[in-house]
Amino acid sequence: QVQLVESGGGLVQAGGSLRLSCAASGRTLSGYAMGWFRQAPGKEREFVAGISWLGSSSSYADSVKGRFTISRHNAKNTVYLQMNSLKPEDTATYYCAVDLRPTMTSPDYWGQGTQVTVSS
Repeated sequence: QVQLVESGGGLVQAGGSLRLSCAASGRTLSGYAMGWFRQAPGKEREFVAGISWLGSSSSYADSVKGRFTISRHNAKNTVYLQMNSLKPEDTATYYCAVDLRPTMTSPDYWGQGTQVTVSS
């Protein structure tokens, strides 16, 4: 089993920034992808960003490209999401995910989520 604990969510004004963190623990973690998804009220969960095991490859949803940056620190089993120029439509619960494959394809584990609210 893998446990994922997110932190860093909160309330911010439009145009502001937040940095989300997610720490993974549990089974031996090696060669896996990490990423972020989000779910707004009344909407389906959607992909936000993913990063490969070595950090050499990352991908983003079109809606966040140029504003969000995903990174990871493997020694700490941690993934980060730097969110800049936040918009009210970024308001959602953000979930950390682990895919046991080298790239984010279909998550195997999920965190419990952290709320991000962007006020206009």
